[in-house]
Amino acid sequence: MDYTTTYINRNYLIKVYGFDNEGKRINKLLGVSGLIALIGVELANKFVGRAERSRQDCTVCKLRRGLQVSLYLH
Repeated sequence: MDYTTTYINRNYLIKVYGFDNEGKRINKLLGVSGLIALIGVELANKFVGRAERSRQDCTVCKLRRGLQVSLYLH
């Protein structure tokens, strides 16, 4: 990870909406470990880096498989 888990958890609320790997519908808040379990380390780094560069209140990242990850600045 490019950022520490404590830094991400302190500065961002991570909300996931859509379908998980098993096809179940999800709509919940996650921590860094839950995000990594769901999408992997590479995409988690990419999404947090995008949120850091944008510095907006909410950064929305969408995956083609129907999953939407929103990072809210805390």
